[in-house]
Amino acid sequence: MSPEISPAPDWRPRYNPWLIAFSVMLGTFMQVLDTSVANVALPHIAGTPPATPEEATWVLTSYLVSNAIILPTAAWLGGVFGRKRFLLACILLFTAASMFCGVAPRLDVLILARILQGLGGGALQPIAQAILLESFPPARRGAAMAAYGMGVVVAPILGPTLGGWITETYTWRWIFYINLPVGALAFLMVQAFVEDPPYIKNRRPGRIDYIGFALMAIGLATLQIMLDKGQEDDWFSATWVRWFAVITAVSLIAFIVRELSTEHPIVDLRILKNRNFAVGTVLITILGLVLYSTIAMLPLFLQTLMGYSALMSGLTITPRGFGAFLSNVVVGRIIAFVDTRLLIATGLTVLGLSGLMFSHLNLDIAMPSVVWPNFMNGVGAALIFVSLTTTTMGRLKNEQMGNAAGIFNLMRNIGGSIGIASVATFLALWTQVRQAILVSHLTPYDPAYQRWLSTARSALRPRVGALAADAKAMGLLGSALGQQARLLAFMDIFRVTSFLALLAVPLVLLFKKTPTRKAPSGD
Repeated sequence: MSPEISPAPDWRPRYNPWLIAFSVMLGTFMQVLDTSVANVALPHIAGTPPATPEEATWVLTSYLVSNAIILPTAAWLGGVFGRKRFLLACILLFTAASMFCGVAPRLDVLILARILQGLGGGALQPIAQAILLESFPPARRGAAMAAYGMGVVVAPILGPTLGGWITETYTWRWIFYINLPVGALAFLMVQAFVEDPPYIKNRRPGRIDYIGFALMAIGLATLQIMLDKGQEDDWFSATWVRWFAVITAVSLIAFIVRELSTEHPIVDLRILKNRNFAVGTVLITILGLVLYSTIAMLPLFLQTLMGYSALMSGLTITPRGFGAFLSNVVVGRIIAFVDTRLLIATGLTVLGLSGLMFSHLNLDIAMPSVVWPNFMNGVGAALIFVSLTTTTMGRLKNEQMGNAAGIFNLMRNIGGSIGIASVATFLALWTQVRQAILVSHLTPYDPAYQRWLSTARSALRPRVGALAADAKAMGLLGSALGQQARLLAFMDIFRVTSFLALLAVPLVLLFKKTPTRKAPSGD
């Protein structure tokens, strides 16, 4: 047996693992939902309290920055303070910060509350994932990850729909108030059913790696701010973006060197020597990029080109949640009997095909044309996530789970941030490129152009007169051309993300087979 496989652990939780799963998943679902639920409420937040739309985006950025800093350190902090105690503190901080977000009288107070919310929420995902993997025997870890996937995959999909409905029906403040009862229930259930295993209780952490933490915090904060705000200032055209890029590169390189050389690293990067974990980390980054790019672009397409409201666009995307839910249920039942590498490859293929279907949308589509590729997108994403998590973590020791989960979740979030920043930039760039190509066809020698212009002039003359008809017709033509160029740019983005998913399929061959049917017998 490979030395990378951990022995069957002697410790088992006192309570039913499914009670533990539900307890920790409440907090995870609440936290993941909050990363997307505020997106559709930004225009309303911009007006109450008074703020410009650009200033209001700091409501998202501040949360993502603090969340990214705490994610990889969750395992270390859990070892210092006791994991259960730390988890309870995070749930309490997140819930209390949610209340302060709701009552915030000014934007600066809201941003401060969102920073606290991100600090509390950042540890909820990796700790929940580690607890689930430890609480279930290896043969049932696939089912545990299916339960975890409900929160991580379904919540970001439901977020925009729920946020749109709450904002339009009540007020944006209620997108934060809904966390209060969920947080209270999560706190009580974790207190009742979750316990620390012996290797957490008996752990004696070394000295605090202040230098490593500072380098990581600076690097991740500048990276996240640059990705989130760089598009507004045309990226490297802005001096601050160039400085942030340099600071990010220097800080993260120094952080990697520091963590690989110090005796007590705050994030143990040596775990990347495990081949399955290294390959899985690359794939989860790609999944984050592809999934969050699509989630960001599709509502924008529906609202800016199809004229859908925020609520209607959210409802149109909801089938993705149903697909993810169905996929989680099925995978949870079959993963113990099917090679997870086959499931990952199938999921990537389905995800890629759904992207190709998105790339064939046009301005004449009806809502059902978006429903089916959305459903497939959800099926593929959930299929990948459950199988990928099980395969990535399946050859690690239980004591490594917390540290691994922090890195794994961080890279998914970074992949998502890179994806959203990239597609926002490419949408603007490719719209200009497509517009330049279309304009080249508007010549007196193009029959289609002449026919369209003649028809428009004839229709407008009775209403605005002969002189104004020419200008009006040209204005309508310019508007139609811009709309068509933007549509083609959206299609290009969907096509590129689908190709990225399909090109990732061969990476699955680098995985070693993960034992699922019974616990490994040797170290």
